[in-house]
Amino acid sequence: MKYAGLLPVVLMSVMLVSPVDVFRGDGFRLLEETGTRQTAETEESGKSAEARRTGQHVVKAGESSVGGITLLINKYYSTMDETKQEAQEDGFGMKAVHRVPSPYENLGIAHVDDYVNIRSGPSTDYKILGKLYNGCVANILGYEGDWVKIQSGNLEEGYIKAEFLLIGWEAEDKIEEYCDKVATVNCDVLNVRTGMSTQDRIYDQIPNGESYYVAEEYEEWVEIILGQDDSTGQMHTGYVYKEFVDLTYEYQYAITIEEEQARIAAEEAARKAEEERLRKLAEEEAARKAAEEARRKAEEEAKKAEAQAKAEAEEAKRLLEQQQALATESAKLRQEVASYALNFVGNPYVWGGTSLTKGADCSGFVQSIYKQFGYTIPRVSRDQAVSAGYCDVKPDPEHLLPGDLIFYKNNKGVVSHVAMYIGDGKVVHAADVKSGIKVSSYLLLTPYKARRVIE
Repeated sequence: MKYAGLLPVVLMSVMLVSPVDVFRGDGFRLLEETGTRQTAETEESGKSAEARRTGQHVVKAGESSVGGITLLINKYYSTMDETKQEAQEDGFGMKAVHRVPSPYENLGIAHVDDYVNIRSGPSTDYKILGKLYNGCVANILGYEGDWVKIQSGNLEEGYIKAEFLLIGWEAEDKIEEYCDKVATVNCDVLNVRTGMSTQDRIYDQIPNGESYYVAEEYEEWVEIILGQDDSTGQMHTGYVYKEFVDLTYEYQYAITIEEEQARIAAEEAARKAEEERLRKLAEEEAARKAAEEARRKAEEEAKKAEAQAKAEAEEAKRLLEQQQALATESAKLRQEVASYALNFVGNPYVWGGTSLTKGADCSGFVQSIYKQFGYTIPRVSRDQAVSAGYCDVKPDPEHLLPGDLIFYKNNKGVVSHVAMYIGDGKVVHAADVKSGIKVSSYLLLTPYKARRVIE
């Protein structure tokens, strides 16, 4: 392009937009200044920032990935030698570069009150294949009139009206609103500090591979959510150096009709399992009371009929047999408690809640589990750490048994979280409002102490 031909375009751009405004398609963006980015100083030496690990259903913050397509957000614009043009008029020099499309041109985000149906063809006459809930994402495969052909999750191909999707720049504007950002530790052990400085106190350390939701991202630091305090309901957070975590977006995808039916069936099965469990507990309690009453009457009759010495000998024998039976029954009961707790993985976290199906916080969750087995423990974690069960145990796999309760402190040194040990170095716990009830490593934070409830 000759300079004389370029100048009117550039001058018109100057009159209509600021130097940082942009045009779609093959328009131009004026560059006001150029510079180089400086690498942020790392918190610790000897750490490699090149080895990064990405989760199966997340994409790096600064990327878009759906259906195998990855687009780098930090490369919106390209300045290539063969496309550079310069204009010179009265000593005024300008550079112009071509504007590339949005990295979300092939990504759609559902923008609806609840969900929109995905159909087998571009009309409401076609059958429903699945649902795309508000905020879920889909890969754009093509357009047919007012309809968009998409792929999302396990749904390989379907159609949605374009009015229900945010695409391109609209999707880019909403990505932070609809998608949670996650930080995954990429070094052996990462320090968690009380503030954004290496001079701030280290109050915990977290291991490689553990992932945490991001509360706030800063230039060099990231504030991560470590849990939720069951006494106040407030998020328990800490600060980690950005170089030692991989930041990703967590996408939600479409659900097929088959998947939705399977989910409903699983929820119904869980509900029936709980009803059956409660029924069995009621029957067992009635049988236990009947057995105790029968034994009491038998003992009274025996005491009347036999001498005191014989009665004492019989009582000693009975106690010995009971202790021997309890040794075997306790191990069986511990495993039964841990297995029962796993039935509620995936259910919601509700601060102050005690419902295993509608929502519970960490201490409400373990209290409700043990209540089903006839055990009464305090309501909140800091009281449970003192008096739940009958003894303390060391919080490590060599001493822990299924059903034991492990307690963790917040950055103020106060017990604020509890989890139930299920064996093999794992715990089940009500984590927070985003994660709900889930299974984690017992080292999700540094264990403070453990209590045994079942003798």
